[in-house]
Amino acid sequence: MAGELDGRTVAVLATDGFEQAELTEPVKALKDAGAKVEIVSPKSGEVQGWKHHEKGEKVKVDTALSGADPARYDALVLPGGVINPDALRLDQKAIAFIRHFVEAKKPIAAICHGPWTLINAGGVKGKKMTSWPSLELDLRNAGATWVDEPVVVDNGLVTSRNPGDLPKFNAKMIEEIREGRHDRAHRSAA
Repeated sequence: MAGELDGRTVAVLATDGFEQAELTEPVKALKDAGAKVEIVSPKSGEVQGWKHHEKGEKVKVDTALSGADPARYDALVLPGGVINPDALRLDQKAIAFIRHFVEAKKPIAAICHGPWTLINAGGVKGKKMTSWPSLELDLRNAGATWVDEPVVVDNGLVTSRNPGDLPKFNAKMIEEIREGRHDRAHRSAA
């Protein structure tokens, strides 16, 4: 629904190797709902997308990670692809950026391999989640309860398995950002 995210700013953290649809489709859904969306990356210029095993399109980086203030953003999106999250989890600035959203209890939406970075940022322990199947053991070992479902929501954390889940993922992502459930739970606990 147009306008339901007016006034909200969402960061999409990505680098080369993101799965094309897992970045472009959530960005389109967020913009259609009225959110301001910024692609944040350790790289400047553009980042290279992939469509499964083939190179996809490049996407313009809006904000360099080195100058991105996570406090400016209301929510975070972590697209998958194997290369993208694997590279981000080795980047301490990227992990610190993600950790801000975890600690501030802001909505986070992660799809496919995207939840990998949440392990390094300390954001999965005690959470019910889903992901690409190869992450199941990693997430369980980090303290998450992993389930094989199209979309899972746990107190503002939205996770999905693959591009086929994008319609449900996008709907729940927008709902969590609109409702601010994660943020409200944080305020009532403080």
